[in-house]
Amino acid sequence: MSYCVSYGKDKVMFLTKEDLKGPSSIDLPKSEEPSGFLLPNGEINWGCPCLGSAAIGPCSVEFRESVSCFHKSEADPKGSDCLQEFRDMNDCMDRYPELFERKEKSDKAALQSLDEEEEKEVVDSIKGQQASNSATVSESVPPTK
Repeated sequence: MSYCVSYGKDKVMFLTKEDLKGPSSIDLPKSEEPSGFLLPNGEINWGCPCLGSAAIGPCSVEFRESVSCFHKSEADPKGSDCLQEFRDMNDCMDRYPELFERKEKSDKAALQSLDEEEEKEVVDSIKGQQASNSATVSESVPPTK
């Protein structure tokens, strides 16, 4: 004999071999919450599990500002106009090392050592690399008919 036991929000069903012989008659409710990073209207889904706890942790404001800036960025390369937002997020994460483990200590030093002129040089360098990469790709790809 099959039966069901509730544990808070969860239900555990115990089925017999006879119950499992036929097709399932259980209909699961459709999830009404949108999944994925972007909502259908193009806005960021801050409830997406893909963001982990960053959108709700102690640095959530800085995280949301930097991600929003990057998402809305029309600069070339994308996000190059968001360096201050990323610095603010990085500084916040440094205040909570127990929550945000650093893989490379040199990233912070490199980011903080840039002044505005060096930032411009880095951005220009990235643009140059992208241009040369796209030229190389276009030369190596045969034209389609």
